[in-house]
Amino acid sequence: MRTITKLAAGAALIAMTAGAAKAAEQVEVLHWWTSGGEAAALNVLKENLQKQGVTWKDMPVAGGAGSAAMTALRARVTAGDPPTAVQLLGFDLRDWAEMGVAANLDDLAKKEGWDKVIPAALQNFSKYDGHWIAAPVNIHSTNWLWINKAALDKAGGKVPTNIDEFIALLDAFKAQGITALAHGGVPWQDGTLWEAVVLSTGGPDFYKKAVLDLDPAALSGDQMKKVFDTMSKLRTYFDQNFSGREWNLSTAMVIEGKAGAQEMGDWSKGEWLRANKKPGTDFVCIRFPGTQGSVLFNADQFMMFDVGGDAEKAQLKMASAVEDPAFQIAFNTVKGSVPARTDVSNEKFDDCGKKGMADLAEASSKGTLMGSLAHGYAQPAAIKEAMLDVITQHLNGQLTTEQALKRLPEAVKAAK
Repeated sequence: MRTITKLAAGAALIAMTAGAAKAAEQVEVLHWWTSGGEAAALNVLKENLQKQGVTWKDMPVAGGAGSAAMTALRARVTAGDPPTAVQLLGFDLRDWAEMGVAANLDDLAKKEGWDKVIPAALQNFSKYDGHWIAAPVNIHSTNWLWINKAALDKAGGKVPTNIDEFIALLDAFKAQGITALAHGGVPWQDGTLWEAVVLSTGGPDFYKKAVLDLDPAALSGDQMKKVFDTMSKLRTYFDQNFSGREWNLSTAMVIEGKAGAQEMGDWSKGEWLRANKKPGTDFVCIRFPGTQGSVLFNADQFMMFDVGGDAEKAQLKMASAVEDPAFQIAFNTVKGSVPARTDVSNEKFDDCGKKGMADLAEASSKGTLMGSLAHGYAQPAAIKEAMLDVITQHLNGQLTTEQALKRLPEAVKAAK
């Protein structure tokens, strides 16, 4: 019986050792990049790791970055079995880091000089309590306007540089018999348009006061009144079927010439590219009128969880591979975003990508690279949702401008 027990114990030890060895060669990653282009870009990362003897295991996520994914993640972390890495955004990174479950990437970051090449505004989320916890994949920006080139040429060919010129262009599109401004009426899209109007109306200082600092006077004053009045005006250029529409369907309207323009983040460019359209020939990409020189950003990051032991070696290989300039180029040329590193060559990027990279460098140096409210980089979820509720209700005519000016600071105060 003792012999059998010893054999069983030996077998268990061998199995445990083999399991540890296997774990050291594998990364388990929770993400929601499932479209063709995104999957193809991720394959670059997977192949890079495979060359280093590290296999990639997807942790399936139902419904994209929804609550089901976070519920599954909480269950794994609570059970003491976190995945190697998770795609997270903005304040979600801080929420998980506060739980004490983040890995420490400081040694790798120091060795590879991340501090020197990743913008400070992004490092505020890639780090927690001064320590690197995540590897940023990209930087998206939200204050873009995408214009159908044929419709623009028909309207005179001049791109708008301020709100008044933008309104004049929308009138010209309307006169052509097309939808002037394609928009999907869901809260995050309403917020994406609103934050661009805030930046255009009052500039970066006003955006910081109102959206980042939540100054009550800024949220309810004359500048904000102009913002809400402009939103009401822009609402008149939507088509009747805008409510509830997905962003990519609005993009398709502009691609097909059924609409003149769309205000949307740079992921919109991926739809144009997949439709075999070229910037400058088929479409024009500009900063939302009045916001050139500033960039509102959100960024996808892989937060590394504290897996410990041999599994940490594979994790560090993955973090290093994410920051590899070759991967940053391969992924972002497809995704529409720009690299999270400012030292990556723009040679393989199209004109919109080159502009995005130049704008990012300018905004980062001037201190006008600021987090997007609608995409989780300006405020925690509770405050963001409270603000989006007011913004959406106003846009849909459920609140007057005066009511919105009163409700916005009240909603922020209640959500704090």
